[in-house]
Amino acid sequence: MIVGILKEIKVEENRVAMTPAGVEVMKANGHTVLVEKSAGAGSGFTDDLYIEAGAEMVDVPADIFSRSDMVMHVKEPQPSEYDFVKEGQIVFTYFHFAPDEQLTRAFIKTGAVCVAYETVEGPNGDLPLLTPMSEVAGRMSIQEAAKYLERASGGRGILIGGVTGVAPATVVVIGGGVVGTNAAQMACGLGAKVYLLDMDLNRLRYLSEVMPKNCFPMMSSPTLTRELVKEADVVIGAVLVAGARAPKLVTKEMLKTMKKGSVIVDVAIDQGGCFETSKATTHTDPVFEVDGVLHYCVANMPGAVPVTSTMALTNATLPYAVELANKGWKRAAAENHGIKTGLNIVGGKVTFKGVADAFGLAYTEVDQVL
Repeated sequence: MIVGILKEIKVEENRVAMTPAGVEVMKANGHTVLVEKSAGAGSGFTDDLYIEAGAEMVDVPADIFSRSDMVMHVKEPQPSEYDFVKEGQIVFTYFHFAPDEQLTRAFIKTGAVCVAYETVEGPNGDLPLLTPMSEVAGRMSIQEAAKYLERASGGRGILIGGVTGVAPATVVVIGGGVVGTNAAQMACGLGAKVYLLDMDLNRLRYLSEVMPKNCFPMMSSPTLTRELVKEADVVIGAVLVAGARAPKLVTKEMLKTMKKGSVIVDVAIDQGGCFETSKATTHTDPVFEVDGVLHYCVANMPGAVPVTSTMALTNATLPYAVELANKGWKRAAAENHGIKTGLNIVGGKVTFKGVADAFGLAYTEVDQVL
């Protein structure tokens, strides 16, 4: 199979879909790898490293799309790329279709086979291709919150961990999954008082056993959220419904009760965000203010630390990419449940229910396209 690795063109996105080490593995499996020139520059991988690994460097993305059986991105293809996608071509990337109707309808028209990183399931129902980036985003969320709590950044002027004789910041993390747990660990490590909310009692029991003493896992409810956001200096939105829109858990009314200069970080913004006042921002212009509360809603947070993120992402995606290339998408999906759950749109048919429901589109059971 011919596999194409594209340069990211989303604003301030410095990751790349495959490292030179990944190219070497693909070559060892008998596949041709095309890499767009300077695709790895933002992650510290020069074109020479890709050439040494056996890749063929290509000048323009149109040539990669036209020649490749499978193309790989990190973020969703941008509108300038839609017309390059071929019918039947495998596109393997983070799509996040559910909050983006334009993207969804564009890829229905392409007739491509869309395998979304974010809905690939592991054997235990986990999301192995989302997990490494969720770890990065969760940890980054506290770094960014700490920065924007500073007065110079527009915040309340609070040190997140406090000092001797002065209380630390109160951090509320909504969602006890990978993002939320990593955010809570970072906040606890800095010395904050942390409330970690989730709706799974077994998960809360586990978190109570493993988290530090300054973390308080609690059963999430609208009433509790309403009360805690009043106390909070930082609120982290870390709720995910795989492949579907994120639920709006902090309303405009709740926001009005928060302290002026407090900070919210919406890590769920890729799926539409879990704060009613959220809208996607970029690393260039990351924050905006509503009712005196700073909103950090960058949709590609891990792109700010691309060296770490690219290596972590390739570690997770490479086995699936190899399987898709070795077997073709139909056989790979038939034999690997994770790849099957990753199929979101196939040949113009929406095969992931969360995406169909988001826009009232016809839903086709994935088995029908296999």
